[in-house]
Amino acid sequence: MITVFGSINMDLIATPERLPRPGETVMGTSFTTAAGGKGANQALAARRAGAMVRMAGAVGDDRLGSQALALLADAAVDLNAVRYPAEATGTAHILVAPDGENMIVVVPGANGTVSDEDARRAIGSMSRGDYLMLQFEIPTSAIEAALAAARQKGVVSIINIAPFNAEAKRLGGTADILVANETEFDLFVGKGELSDEEREAVMHRIHGENGQTIIVTLGADGVVAIRKNEIYRAAGLKIEPVDTVGAGDTFCGYLAASLDAGLAFKDALRRAAVAGSLACLKPGAQPSIPFANAVDAEV
Repeated sequence: MITVFGSINMDLIATPERLPRPGETVMGTSFTTAAGGKGANQALAARRAGAMVRMAGAVGDDRLGSQALALLADAAVDLNAVRYPAEATGTAHILVAPDGENMIVVVPGANGTVSDEDARRAIGSMSRGDYLMLQFEIPTSAIEAALAAARQKGVVSIINIAPFNAEAKRLGGTADILVANETEFDLFVGKGELSDEEREAVMHRIHGENGQTIIVTLGADGVVAIRKNEIYRAAGLKIEPVDTVGAGDTFCGYLAASLDAGLAFKDALRRAAVAGSLACLKPGAQPSIPFANAVDAEV
């Protein structure tokens, strides 16, 4: 069983001719909306990967809130731990360039009301060996409370240090499994832009200090990880990306679902990397998340 404790948003997506520079206005070619939020994205990915999933978080009691939960509800994600405070549903304002690169501004809304008590309630109904997924689009105190409760209960915690901030740097090392893209990991260790060899050496050092499983996604170059003193690598698919929004969340959800299903770590990495690649072939975060049959056909 997987519990995702995190953000639930509506994504407002515009496609400009190119990404604007500071102070510049550019013309757009299309606009659409899609359910999103890193927490909800990861929950839907884990569910489409075949896991039983519960989503814990908050949305506004408004039109956007019902839209933000629609795909989760359709997928039979357990939504009983979602609250409806007197705040607007969170939104993400996304620009996606023709080459798939993107810029995102997140307005937390109801996500900002998620509390320490929400964390304790969410973990309180979990069992030893269950998986807890966390990201950084809800208040840090709630994330910290969730990590502490998970440790006490023997729940396996997976933290995705995105969006990266100072609190992600402080708390990232306290989870059982850390997931970051290469930029986030380099910021996490405070070393500037690392070469592949330098990054691997730092991963070895951190793993040696705390035993944490560390996973770094590398875009088109796949993923590198360290677990139980062994380095693992997995490749994604060779693709022409349409939209990279949600690819990292798809990776995280498929990783958690694959580990929860008992796959060997190397096989879970490969399955997650393939899923992340396939998520780049369609626009939008949740609409682009592939189903298990499409992923498993490519693994």
